[in-house]
Amino acid sequence: MLLQIHMNSFLPVASFPHKLEISCFWFNNKLTRSETGTNYHCCNCCYSDKRRTRLRWRWRWRCHSGIGEWELQEGRMAVSTYLQEMGVSEDESLSIASNAPAYLNMLVEGVRDLEQLSSSSMSIWDDNNCATTATATATGFNFRDKLVHIAANKGDNGKLAYLESLGFTLYSSMNVARYLSPDIDTLPSLIHKVSSLKQLLFHSQSPDFLIRNIRRMMRPLSISIDEDLQRTLSFFEKLEARRGGLSVLTSRDSAFCYLIESFPRILSLSVDNHLTRIVDFLHNIGIPRNLIPNIILGFPPILLWNLQLLKTRVLALKEIDVVDKDYAKLVLKYPWVLSTSIQENYKEVLTFLYSVKVAKTWIDHVIKSQPHILGCSTSKLQLMVDQFAELGVQSKKLDQVIAKSPQLLLQKPRDFLQVVLFFEHMGLDKETIGRILARCPEIFATSIGKTLQRKIEFLKEVGVSETHLPAVIQKYPELLVSDIDKTVLQRIMYLMKLGLSEKEIALMVRTFSPLLGYSIEEVLRPKIDFLVNSMERPVRDVVGYPRFFSYSLEKKIKPRFRLLKGRNIKCSLKDMLGKNDEEFAAEFMGVGRS
Repeated sequence: MLLQIHMNSFLPVASFPHKLEISCFWFNNKLTRSETGTNYHCCNCCYSDKRRTRLRWRWRWRCHSGIGEWELQEGRMAVSTYLQEMGVSEDESLSIASNAPAYLNMLVEGVRDLEQLSSSSMSIWDDNNCATTATATATGFNFRDKLVHIAANKGDNGKLAYLESLGFTLYSSMNVARYLSPDIDTLPSLIHKVSSLKQLLFHSQSPDFLIRNIRRMMRPLSISIDEDLQRTLSFFEKLEARRGGLSVLTSRDSAFCYLIESFPRILSLSVDNHLTRIVDFLHNIGIPRNLIPNIILGFPPILLWNLQLLKTRVLALKEIDVVDKDYAKLVLKYPWVLSTSIQENYKEVLTFLYSVKVAKTWIDHVIKSQPHILGCSTSKLQLMVDQFAELGVQSKKLDQVIAKSPQLLLQKPRDFLQVVLFFEHMGLDKETIGRILARCPEIFATSIGKTLQRKIEFLKEVGVSETHLPAVIQKYPELLVSDIDKTVLQRIMYLMKLGLSEKEIALMVRTFSPLLGYSIEEVLRPKIDFLVNSMERPVRDVVGYPRFFSYSLEKKIKPRFRLLKGRNIKCSLKDMLGKNDEEFAAEFMGVGRS
């Protein structure tokens, strides 16, 4: 019979001979068990120090030299045979055996080690204190039988081989296997559970949204965090440190391995009694099933909570004045809102926003649109409010800025100051920059290189000189956040099709920069049609007075034109539209000022 060895269920057989603590005692030529535990002490047959060193180096060389082709084939068949005994189909067992090289190498090295002991004629005590010689390993068993026997003695019932075939390292497989129940998590049930988990977690239709959202959640976090959030953050930081970073989450197999390595207890959960109930609850509060993976992968500890705890965390969102139908939107944007630390920080954020005179209705809007603010400390929020104040944005103006662009509160002060310096280099003073901030705060949340500088270069290309740029931006800062290709360029092309030259269009933009903000179909085309067809004026009239497009066609342009036509009065567009009602009546209707 084979040598009987008492060992940890998940201890690699290959490492066994070198885990024993050996002491040289000349005592009756026997191995005696230590009274203190599982260590063994050598007796008179012990090797000399040189002999042990030589054997140790021989073992190390053999581990690095790999296994031969015959051993490889026999090993795969042995593992396949053993897995079939555990209830796995033949095809699946062959697939697992072919994708678990480290596990197979461990078994082969185990056989070699036993043969090494056999050749040395070393005796040890088995669990029954019966001395058995290792020479028995060479009797009555072929190589494949020995491999199966060692696999069975490992006690993991084939789970190590299966986990390695999924992409885990052998070390990680051993760690994960410790969380599995020997009785409940049989190999077939484990295979079913892994298949269910992969289907649950990795059928999302928007992995890019998941990655962007994870980065958005990580970036502004500046509060003390609870254990669940700490483990989640650690998981993402480990992914970021790997090749490909968070993009690993787009790979189903790799993402599954990294997730289970960080949260191995997930694999011990029941599919029917736990996982399915968690998913059903999330779906019942309004989250589409295809987006549930984004929430779980964004905050994996959710899967480890019992259902009652999850319900309690969701109900706590009522404090944020979120009605039932908005639960889904809030949790999808910010899964961390379910964590203890984020929910506790809500009161701190609320108190801070009250202190800077932000109305409650706006606060609710801010949190719904940018829930990531709940991960910010009030000291960080104060830094940004101070930056606004330096530009003269306070009180009601501050209320408007935060309501329009709450994402500014998530910025780093240095990024905000870079935008301020960008405008200062254009020649704008701080007071003007403050007015731009109050009117179009989203500008200060954009990238200088990718957005602002690109828009400035475009304006130069259409004929706006550096001298005129400050005035153009001051009059219509929204140009800096307009889509060039889909809106601005299309409007310029429309004006050119009317017969206007690039030089004339540039003059119009310098004179009235909001021109490029008007819709073709809703503003430009209807007014040009009325100008040409009803007023019988040439298109070039708008070059001298592009503000023509800013007036209401029904409330101002048509009524005044009809009145002037009835009196047979001809005048420029500026005289017709540039006067207020009293001035217009005094000049064209002979009515004195009141």
